[in-house]
Amino acid sequence: MKTFVLPIVIVLFVVTTILSLPSFLPQKETATLSDKALREKALKGGMTPVPKTWEAMLKAVDNPKNPVTREKVSLGQQLFFDPVLSKDRTVSCATCHKLEEGGDDNLPTAIGIKGQANPHHLNSPTVLNAALAKAQFWDGRAKDVEEQAGGPIQVPFEMGMTPKGVEERLNADAGYVAQFQQVFGEGNITFEKVRDAIGAYERTLLTRSAYDRFLEGDDNAISPAAKRGMTLFLTKGCKGCHTGMSVGGQSIQKFPLRRYFGDYVGLLFEPDVKLKNSPFPFPNEGGFLGKDDRLRFRVPILRNITKTAPYFHNGAVDKLEEAVRIMSKYQLGNEFTKEQIDDVVAFLNTLEGSVVGY
Repeated sequence: MKTFVLPIVIVLFVVTTILSLPSFLPQKETATLSDKALREKALKGGMTPVPKTWEAMLKAVDNPKNPVTREKVSLGQQLFFDPVLSKDRTVSCATCHKLEEGGDDNLPTAIGIKGQANPHHLNSPTVLNAALAKAQFWDGRAKDVEEQAGGPIQVPFEMGMTPKGVEERLNADAGYVAQFQQVFGEGNITFEKVRDAIGAYERTLLTRSAYDRFLEGDDNAISPAAKRGMTLFLTKGCKGCHTGMSVGGQSIQKFPLRRYFGDYVGLLFEPDVKLKNSPFPFPNEGGFLGKDDRLRFRVPILRNITKTAPYFHNGAVDKLEEAVRIMSKYQLGNEFTKEQIDDVVAFLNTLEGSVVGY
């Protein structure tokens, strides 16, 4: 009987691999939408353009518990770039969130004080447009950018400070004392005020791009390939999670939604032990399993996604094309063709924009 085991496994591998590939299943033709219909479909689905003016920005992102003012934003900006908030004064918020690099650090995992890497091998999410999201961090554990701003400051392997340490250091700085009193009134600097100032600044870090101009009526703002990709994005299921003004960040979702029998059979022959032990279609460096260890992650913001490689929670995927392929197969159950992937990437390129100078 043992002599038949290997041939049977090989047959199972071939058959299940074929059956598990979405490209072998009947597929509907992608609808061809006019520019007007494409725009209307996006807008009706809540995918609205980023505002151009200060007043419109406030309507989109202001926090009643931490009202955004120009003075508070200016203070928050100074704190964002100041390494004074880290224990050895070498790391600032901007170290891991480079605004000119897409709002992240372009590393697979964040690096904090003394060159320490995140022990969970977590990739830094972008800070750009983060105020539009309904939760922060990969597991969504922070409700807003104010709460998020206080997190890395306190983490030993990131900035390594304590709230008391921050307060003592800033209250000893006459310049900061005067600025905080101008913004918040009389009284000592508190850690909550520090979070609020940085959060107010981050609320203004919204970006506009060709995609916004198209939504506002400029038919020539994006290419025919980008329009085909946007049609796929809107009709094949991508917008079910990547929605809103931020094109993501609005929910926490399971990833991956699907696994294929062919994957498991293939792993019998997979020499990469890291891949064998991973619940993802890539090695799970760091072992992070999302919210409550249930493979649930905050949906990434796709604005400026072309500038925030590598991808996924542990930076396991370098190429945007491969990230799109993985998502189409394991989330949508409909693996895109190379041509479809190229079109979707062309659309994602239209989301690359610049911070609005509010």
